[in-house]
Amino acid sequence: MTSVPVLMYHSVSRESSARFRPWTLHPRRFAEHMEHLARRGYRSLTLAQLAEGSRPGGRPLPERPVVLTFDDGFADFHSTVLPVLEEHRQTATLYVPTAFVGGTARWLAREREQGRPILHPEQLHDIARRGIEVGAHSHTHPRLDELGTSECRAEVHRSKDLLEQELQRPVTAFAYPHGCYSARVREQVVEAGYTSSMAVRHALSSTEDDAFTRARVMVLAGTTVDELDRLLRGEGIPHAPHRPRLRTVAWRAARRTRRVIVTARAGRGAR
Repeated sequence: MTSVPVLMYHSVSRESSARFRPWTLHPRRFAEHMEHLARRGYRSLTLAQLAEGSRPGGRPLPERPVVLTFDDGFADFHSTVLPVLEEHRQTATLYVPTAFVGGTARWLAREREQGRPILHPEQLHDIARRGIEVGAHSHTHPRLDELGTSECRAEVHRSKDLLEQELQRPVTAFAYPHGCYSARVREQVVEAGYTSSMAVRHALSSTEDDAFTRARVMVLAGTTVDELDRLLRGEGIPHAPHRPRLRTVAWRAARRTRRVIVTARAGRGAR
């Protein structure tokens, strides 16, 4: 078994609201992260490359593998992240919620970031041409495990279909919005034809981790280079594969129950 840190980034920008600040890494700090990876000999892979290297008989993984993932398809990936990746000869997998392509992050209204720009189609084309793997992040960025079966299936399938139509290439990587999934959601991701899907779990992944609930390490605004180095080595965090904690399972059940109650109340109010 080979341990593989899968890092989860979001926005790389100098500006953010107070509520979204934990998920917004300053460009200078991001450059320091990439310099550290290069200096320490880490070689980044896309999720497709990790999946291939994890299969029996697949291409061997490099000595120090790392996977860089970026959620939400923010426009700063093209303007700020991509040049730094290329400078340090790194690659990444980018997850895009397709309903917002060419617009703004409307799902972030509670964080007061509904105006944050999302990548335009021409930027997505340029990113893909430059070797970045483009994956799906649902269509409208909901908590998939709170949706009914047909709603969830539509979110999972539509995002894949739209990206493949736009980019004219297979889209095989998926990330659960908010890190929320269930056994049913996982099955629908497999059914849609993806070959991997990302959870969160703040744990070090490995070649034996479940390819459809793969663990990731959260990189936050306050993650210094020293902290990043400890995370890359798996210090102070679990190592996958591991079973979800009972508290996590209970929280998923509570959220689903809350959604049922809210939906029922809304239905009564509309009568």
